[in-house]
Amino acid sequence: MNINTFRAFNSRNYRLYFCGQSISLIGTWMQRTAVYWVIYTATHSAPMLGLAVFAAQFPSFLFSPLGGVVSDRYNRYRVMIITQVASLIQAVLLVVVVLFTHYALWEIFALSALLGTINAFDMPARQSMVNEIINHKEDLPNAIALNSSMVNIARLIGPAISGIVLQKMGAGTCFLINAISFIVVILCLLLMRLPKYIHQKHTKKIIHEFKEGWKYLKCTPSITLVLLLIACISISVLPFTTLLPVFAKVIFKGNAATFGYLNSAIGLGALGGALFLATLKAGSNLKKILFINLLILGVGLILFSHITTLPIALLFAMLAGFGMMSQTTITNTIIQTNVSKEMRGRVLSYFGMAYFGMLPLGGLMIGVVSQYIGAPNTILAEGILAILIAFVFLPFLRKDILEEKDKLTIIELEDPAVTINNK
Repeated sequence: MNINTFRAFNSRNYRLYFCGQSISLIGTWMQRTAVYWVIYTATHSAPMLGLAVFAAQFPSFLFSPLGGVVSDRYNRYRVMIITQVASLIQAVLLVVVVLFTHYALWEIFALSALLGTINAFDMPARQSMVNEIINHKEDLPNAIALNSSMVNIARLIGPAISGIVLQKMGAGTCFLINAISFIVVILCLLLMRLPKYIHQKHTKKIIHEFKEGWKYLKCTPSITLVLLLIACISISVLPFTTLLPVFAKVIFKGNAATFGYLNSAIGLGALGGALFLATLKAGSNLKKILFINLLILGVGLILFSHITTLPIALLFAMLAGFGMMSQTTITNTIIQTNVSKEMRGRVLSYFGMAYFGMLPLGGLMIGVVSQYIGAPNTILAEGILAILIAFVFLPFLRKDILEEKDKLTIIELEDPAVTINNK
């Protein structure tokens, strides 16, 4: 690892962004871990866990297209501040409900759905902002890889802390820490120095701009196929995390701390994968790495599925985490380095639909299937599906590898917002 691994940090605004988001994401993972654990300990039901994932993420699927249009029409910086303030309010409401009332589970589901709706507008603006806050556009792939490192550091630290806090102080404290973390990210946003926003008059209706985004995807098959790949993985493979509370409590006879360790092991593996991507040299072929890491994800899940010894299971969870990380990071990099500036928010909203939208549907499916064949066999099936998906998409990946060699790779681009059609 050398100084080029962190070259995006040369941008002051990106440093502030990275700092604020890192702290906020740790709080988010603490809240997410606590919500799932509270629901499972109250119901002992895998389908209810799937419903919890559905409630938290399906609103992102519904409203992401609108969020993408908002990101392209308005000041993304201002949109992001609004969504962070809204997330802070949601976290405070969760604290009040859990600490000061005799709450029912439907209230937690409702607040989770509220956060999912907020995220539908936050994600396109936040992802698009990265392109605007770095000084040198050639640092964009590095910034995206560092973002993945940030997410996975949070996934490593957040659940581990949450597991301990859940045991010692309860879920309400986890929610309170998350609320405080949003104050930090809002302060970091306010400290940024951005060029004055020039408002552009929009004569087209929102529905017309939404249709433009859809037509753009039809004209850029390389981006469309990448989105289809991440959608398939998100609905059938990545929801394996839905069953982690079952493994922690039933398979490993553990408690909330055990659940935290499993999540953190996946986060540690994912962090290693993100740092690996951040160190790639110019010309590294992302499509080839995506294929290999999808195989690693499948093998990791297959090995993890029927292990009953926790330390060994944690090693295989790390392997799965390593393979899992690249699925979203590489697809995000491909999109952001190939999409036109005018369409960035809308295309990223489709990315949100493919990822966040399919996860809750997959979570529901996985929860129901596990009731019939058991959690270990369900994870085993997901690992096999990961390998099958890799080979189904292999012709597309090999075509891009041979015909577009350096087009969809981490390269030094003068203008990373050039569309494929212009290349």
